[in-house]
Amino acid sequence: MTETVVVLGAGYAGAGAIKSLENHLDGDADIVWVADHEYHLVLHESHRVIRNPDVRGSVRLGVDEIKSPGTRFIRGSVTGLDTAEREISLDDGSTVSYDYALVALGSRTAYYGIPGLDEHSLTLKSLDDALSIHERVKEAAREGTPEDPATIVVGGAGLSGIQTAGEIAEFRDSRRAPVEIHLLEALEEIFPGNDPELQGALRKRLVERGIEISTANPITEADDGAIYFDSGDPLEYDVFVWTGGITGRDCLTDSDLENDHNRVNADANFRTSNDRVFAIGDSAIIDLGDTPAPPTAQAAWQAAEVAGKNLARETRGQVLDTWTYENKGTLISVGEAAVAHGIPGVPIGTFGGPAAKLLKKGVAARWIADMTSIGRAARAWPDM
Repeated sequence: MTETVVVLGAGYAGAGAIKSLENHLDGDADIVWVADHEYHLVLHESHRVIRNPDVRGSVRLGVDEIKSPGTRFIRGSVTGLDTAEREISLDDGSTVSYDYALVALGSRTAYYGIPGLDEHSLTLKSLDDALSIHERVKEAAREGTPEDPATIVVGGAGLSGIQTAGEIAEFRDSRRAPVEIHLLEALEEIFPGNDPELQGALRKRLVERGIEISTANPITEADDGAIYFDSGDPLEYDVFVWTGGITGRDCLTDSDLENDHNRVNADANFRTSNDRVFAIGDSAIIDLGDTPAPPTAQAAWQAAEVAGKNLARETRGQVLDTWTYENKGTLISVGEAAVAHGIPGVPIGTFGGPAAKLLKKGVAARWIADMTSIGRAARAWPDM
C-alpha cells in the first residue's frame, strides 16, 4: 500500500520541502500539500509591496508553478494534528490522513502580553498584510500636511522592521508625502544580536533616509493613536506596524508533540517526539547543539532540502541525514539600498552599494528560479 506524506505550509520551508520530496521520493509515495493559500509568498521581499502593490505579482508564486502534477494540493487552515489517529484537521471540518507529516506552518506574530499591541498594530506576515500597510500609509500621507505630517511607526528593528521602514521611506520620497517614520527597538541596538559593524551600517542608511530611531525603551502599552514606553512621553501615531517577534501556531497546542510556545521541538534530522511527524522552519526549534539556526528564510531553504530527503528516506526505512546550518551571510535592504555582511569568499566584512544590492536581488531571483523557472525569475528581477 502506497504511503502518504503530508506537508503543512507553503512558506520557504514547506515549498522547499515539496520540491525536495518530489525529487527524492520519485513517485514512491503520495504527496499531499496543505496550505492556507494557493501560492507561496517570497516573504523576505514582500516589503516591496508596501511601496508598490504591483510587485505582488513577482513575490506570489502559485502552487501549480511549484509542485508537480502528481502532488495533490488542499487549500485549508490547519486547526489540529492528532498523532494517535494520524489525522490533520482543517478549518472546514475535514481531515487529512497521513503516514508521515512535515509541519512547516511558519509562525504568528508575538505580542509578549503588551496591552493593546495586537488590537492596534498591523503586521507583515502575508501578502494581504503588505497591501494593508500600503493602503494605510497612503491614506495617512493623504491626510498629512507639511506642518502636521503623518506619523508612521514601525515597532521592532529586526530584519522585517528595518526593511519595512526602508520601503515606507521610499514611498514617502517617491511621492513627496508629508510623513515622519519612527523605528522602535526595545533592546540597546537595532538588528539585535548581530555584528556591531553591520548594525552601524544599517543605522547609517536608516538615518540617511530620515528615519527616526529609538532604542532601549520598551513599549509597555498601545491604544488607538498612541504608544507608551517604559520612560518618556507617549508617541502619537497614524499607522503602527509591529514586527517584533514570532511564536508558534495555536493549532499545535493539543498535538501532543513536545514544543516550546507551540514551536515544535525537533532533532537535527527534523524528527519530533513522534516518529511519524517531522518539523521544520519557524514552526520548529531544531536542536543543533551549540549552533542554533536562526528563524530566517536562509535557514529554511537549507533545511528544506534535507528534510525532504529525510522524509523520503524514512518511508524506505533508511538512515536519516543530520542537518548542519551554514551561515552564508546577511543581506538586508533599506529601500533601494542594501547592506551585505559576512558573505563567504568576500574579503570585506560589511559593504553596501551596487554590489550588495545585486547580491540581494540575485538571492531572491535564485529562489524564484529554483521554485518555478528561470523565466519567472527574470520577470521578477526588476521588482526585487
